[in-house]
Amino acid sequence: MSAIAVFGQTTVSGVVTDAETKEPLPFVNVFYEGTTVGSVTDANGAYVIHTPNLENVNLHFSFLGYKTVIRKIRPGETQELNVKMAPDAKVLDEVTVTSGNQRERYRNKNNPAVDLVREMISHKKENRMESYDYAEYEEYEKLQMSLSNMSDKFKDRKIFRKYKWLFENVDTTTIPGKALLPIYLQETLSDRYYRRTPEKKIDVTKAHQKVSFDDYIDNAGLSTYLNYLYSDIDIYDNNTVLLTNQFLSPIADSAPTFYKFYITDTLKNVTPNLVELVFVPRDAGGFLFQGKLYVTLDTHYAVQKVEMTVNKNINLNWVRELHIDQDFVQTPSGRFQVVKSRMQCDFGLSKGGGGLYGERVVSYKNFVVDKPREPKFYESDTKLTLTDSEKHTDGFWLSNRHDSLSVAESKVYQNIDSLQKLPSFKRTMDIATLLLAGYKGFGWWELGPVNTFYSFNPVEGFRLRVGGRTTPKFNERLYFETYGAYGFKDEKWKYFLSATYSFTGKSIWQFPVHTLRASFQRDTKIPGQELQFVQEDNFLLSFKRGVNDKWLYNDIWNIDYLHEFDSHFSYRLGFKNWKQIPAGGLKYEIRADDTVTEIQQVTTSEFSLELRWAPGEQFYQGKAYRIPIPNRYPIVTARFIGGVKGLLGGEYNYQSVALNVFKRFYLSQFGYTDVVAEGGYVFGQVPFPLLNIHRANQTYSYQLQSYNLMNFLEFVSDKYVSVNFDHYFNGFIFNKIPLFKKLKWREVATFKLLYGSIRRENDPTYNPQTFAFPTNSDGVTTTYSLAAQPYMECSVGIANIFKLIRVDLVKRLSYLDHPTISNWGIRARFKFDF
Repeated sequence: MSAIAVFGQTTVSGVVTDAETKEPLPFVNVFYEGTTVGSVTDANGAYVIHTPNLENVNLHFSFLGYKTVIRKIRPGETQELNVKMAPDAKVLDEVTVTSGNQRERYRNKNNPAVDLVREMISHKKENRMESYDYAEYEEYEKLQMSLSNMSDKFKDRKIFRKYKWLFENVDTTTIPGKALLPIYLQETLSDRYYRRTPEKKIDVTKAHQKVSFDDYIDNAGLSTYLNYLYSDIDIYDNNTVLLTNQFLSPIADSAPTFYKFYITDTLKNVTPNLVELVFVPRDAGGFLFQGKLYVTLDTHYAVQKVEMTVNKNINLNWVRELHIDQDFVQTPSGRFQVVKSRMQCDFGLSKGGGGLYGERVVSYKNFVVDKPREPKFYESDTKLTLTDSEKHTDGFWLSNRHDSLSVAESKVYQNIDSLQKLPSFKRTMDIATLLLAGYKGFGWWELGPVNTFYSFNPVEGFRLRVGGRTTPKFNERLYFETYGAYGFKDEKWKYFLSATYSFTGKSIWQFPVHTLRASFQRDTKIPGQELQFVQEDNFLLSFKRGVNDKWLYNDIWNIDYLHEFDSHFSYRLGFKNWKQIPAGGLKYEIRADDTVTEIQQVTTSEFSLELRWAPGEQFYQGKAYRIPIPNRYPIVTARFIGGVKGLLGGEYNYQSVALNVFKRFYLSQFGYTDVVAEGGYVFGQVPFPLLNIHRANQTYSYQLQSYNLMNFLEFVSDKYVSVNFDHYFNGFIFNKIPLFKKLKWREVATFKLLYGSIRRENDPTYNPQTFAFPTNSDGVTTTYSLAAQPYMECSVGIANIFKLIRVDLVKRLSYLDHPTISNWGIRARFKFDF
């Protein structure tokens, strides 16, 4: 009779310990007699097995160096089974075992497991795909997301009554003990080509299909972000960026410093022989893996199989479980190459209950090595997509996908398509889009963003604003955006209108962008306030510290042409006619010969050119914006601006150049540092409103690229250099402090330096014919040059508070005698991270 019969679900959990030392035993094999159902204990010796339909069988506990333990279980019940395992004297006759609470200290020196790892490290280069002169293969990728462990109470809610048919498509076989409802699926079939010298990688997408939510979210942006979360895992890389964090490989060059290794078994019934190598992190809260490697006992010391997860105490947000499995096969060349990689991740707000399950499976076949193609072939673009890649039939996918879909997965395309046709679902998604994206859709038109409907400031008083934009349903190439606003204190109307033409016929935010935009704006602005990814009239930014009375009324005509290329090089051509009128406490005055001449407005006309290079850049794509996802490559931006006197009322001739370089430095377990270096120069004689007004921040929101204790319009320059350091420790220190470790807080530290000066012809101290620097109500100057010393500020902070908030204590280090400044400040910002 089979060991599997019809019974209720059996759940067995417990802890396995050493019978003598009482210490937990990690990676003990736990499996049911006569079946392939099993698990392994984690770093704390804990295990859990959920098994449906299990008959009366025994549970085995086995571990190299210990006597196997067999225990009877009660089918169809939830039970706790703690086991003590005794050392096996026959196996450990050459090992000294101490009793009591003392245990031999783990050491790297004279440790055969560590010696084996060092052999693997020294042979990494020869075991990588890059060791071949030429290689090509076919890759199939499947990425799916599912709702997991939904309770009956959840499914019976009134809001879901019309979707009962959807909950019938539940998968209970992929992960024993979990019920999964697929809601997203994408599949990609590609050919990949590699040449070592000169190095070239080519990725040709032959077929692609995915579930579409384009009416509510940017589908391409969702796909990009999910692929970023579930990035490729190469065990031979020192570090892997996974779930937005950098994990250290167990065979990284520095792995013996951060991991403990144990040889737990030797498999001599295979060729070549294999060693089962267990690894666990020394710091349970660090971004490290734990699991098993199967290593070939030959001259190559190659990886034959990977089974790894993360420690339950890891400083990782929202992740309840994470499993990574990779299988390698020996090619005719004798080397082992990965043929299948599977990553599973269960997300949730709490340890139990419903959540979100994600899985990425990548498989490889049809390997061809060291057979070069014609040299011209390698001159093509690195990423190519065949024109008919999204037009393949179900029959094509049935014949060409490497793995068959589960029954639940095979229905997800049709089910989600049917779901989006239901009026009730459309209403629900409209509400969700309004709350999350800030826009309410009305077919071809969207109203929003809602967080700008109401705000306030010293010049306008209470400000009401209403706006919106067209969607692709209006026109796939032509997009309009507008808003109107009214200030109840100044009793003035403000408005904005733009028209954008997309040469690609796609979203004006979707890479690669190729657009022409024309706009006019009549509105207010704070000189020197530059915000990232938020509107200036966002309600929360209405709250500001100190004196905030120097504003501008602006009339701005803009024409902008942007062309991005697949190589991630882009250029932008622009023309701007700008009339600025000082408002509030700001005045434009010339103070010469004991007379004061007030200037009512300044008009400029300028042409601009911007060149940008961001190799390998990806974006988190929103409906109204996109946020770059940093990688290991620098981002270089060069700008040139030329003002033309006499053109459409322009009053000045001038030129300015600027260069900005951003680079993220990954420091493995020590976190990472974002460095921004920038320099600029203004040629010509111009008043201070046309100089570089340095980015200041008087809100209580921490702005990464602004000086958070500098006042608006406090410093101007016609030449400057700056450098910002923003270091994220990722819990490297806090993980060693018990309370902080439990809270999963992470440390951050910043330092910002800005140095500049003003030439005499642009400095009102030496040239009274140019605009005088602004003053406060007491007549004290509040705008300065940086010639005396650099402006500096630093901060230390705690990130990941409640998994969402970063709070910094900021200290200003120079120019402490300026009026109405703050030497210290506390600033906060929201940041969603894993």
